[in-house]
Amino acid sequence: MPPSVANIVFAAGVLVLFALDRDRAARTSKALWLPVIWIWIVGSRAVSAWMGMDQSVSNVNQLAEGSPVDRAVFQFLLGAGLLVLLWRRKRTIAALKDNWAIVLYFSFCLISILWSDSPDVSFKRWTKSLGDLVMVLIVVTDPNPMAALRRVFSRVGFILLPASILLIKYYGDLGRAFDPYGWMEVTGVATDKNLLGVTTFVLSLGAVWRILVLLRSKGQPGRARHLLAQGVLLASGLLILKMAGSATSAACFAIGSGLMLATGLRVIGRRPAFVHALVLLIVVVAAFGMLSGADADLVHAMGRRTDFTGRTEIWKAVIHMAPNPMVGAGFETFWLGKRLEKMWSLFPVFKPNEAHDGYIEVYLNLGWAGLALIGLILVNGYFRAVATFRRNRGLGGLMLAFVAAATIYSVTEAGFRMLDPIWIFLLLAIAAGHAGNQASLKSKKLAGGKAGSQHGSHGGNRPGSKMGGRVGGKVGGKVGQPVGATSGRPLPAARGSLPWSAGGGPVEAF
Repeated sequence: MPPSVANIVFAAGVLVLFALDRDRAARTSKALWLPVIWIWIVGSRAVSAWMGMDQSVSNVNQLAEGSPVDRAVFQFLLGAGLLVLLWRRKRTIAALKDNWAIVLYFSFCLISILWSDSPDVSFKRWTKSLGDLVMVLIVVTDPNPMAALRRVFSRVGFILLPASILLIKYYGDLGRAFDPYGWMEVTGVATDKNLLGVTTFVLSLGAVWRILVLLRSKGQPGRARHLLAQGVLLASGLLILKMAGSATSAACFAIGSGLMLATGLRVIGRRPAFVHALVLLIVVVAAFGMLSGADADLVHAMGRRTDFTGRTEIWKAVIHMAPNPMVGAGFETFWLGKRLEKMWSLFPVFKPNEAHDGYIEVYLNLGWAGLALIGLILVNGYFRAVATFRRNRGLGGLMLAFVAAATIYSVTEAGFRMLDPIWIFLLLAIAAGHAGNQASLKSKKLAGGKAGSQHGSHGGNRPGSKMGGRVGGKVGGKVGQPVGATSGRPLPAARGSLPWSAGGGPVEAF
């Protein structure tokens, strides 16, 4: 197929996917496009790269300076996002209070600028990293957060995954590249296979989540077309993971989707103890594999050498270079100046600018204190996921999948860094847990209120019945439905009184 025809097929296919997955009943804010655009950029290439500007880095100063074009784009999106959150300040403050562990981590990152040897660079990077949190808050403070979460997965996935296949198949100069050692690798819309892999697996986990929810929602309107759209998205993701050969991303997708499938079972989803046992089983199996030497066979099966493709050499070199073991070098400033020059002299071909291990990366920049805060986020997210099962099995499974995937992925990649897809979706999954629980509670209260008000109105409308109205009023009041003083009929709800279900669309409790 000629590339020109492939372009037409790609454009038509994307339009069909958006049409199949449309849901006019669930209304979301137009501001949702801000996080979608942010993740489009983070999950693919910088705007300057798409414009054809040179991305090569020949000296250490270029890493500190960055691109003025990309800086302007991120600043615009960040500024627009802050205006949206200012408009939603009540919901934003509530979301920040509920996600105190994440706020604590970002606050410590800001404080760490004080002891950084490049405070100006550290502050600029912290400001950019704040954009990740701002975009997450835009999603969870949306009038319909569950619909917003679904649409973020779909809008990002429907563009990036088909576009990656198009570039790999028909535009080799854009969709393929040589790694520092001269090996050809597929990159798709990304800059390397690792970024393509992580972008693909997080979006594919979102497709699995949607499919499992749809399979359980047999009476949902348009269920078949939604399943078709998400099935195509998942198939695209699996194809890209196979072509990319990113073993870490493939393994994390398998673990995340497996957890969602297992926790979706009724016998497990309704019993948190079973969830704990399942996670403990995974940890025990992994520990046994390391102690017995089976980890070497597993690594070879994943397509890697036992030294994780040279990563252990980097780990040994950098682990003793942390200027302060307790608080690190300061936010995102370890890989600057003389430290970076030394690492490039040790690895002149690869020229690393990260540790390729999320935990070591946090240790280098934020020390043991930063690692403790990352652990707090993961533990808090895990227990939130378990608690969410009681009201929302689907969302609880998604949360657990991302917590587990981020934990494992960060063993061989710097998964807790700013502008990384797994970091953004980890924060989004944890923060969305509270939004989903609130939506479930509001939905139950609304349903209970309607039942109580109907009971009261039936009793009050009986000729000569005085008792019916009083009893109906009490029943309605018990479930939180406002009732009239004499008629027992429900008073109209105040406009905007249900922030998690406003906008005309149904509140979904998966």
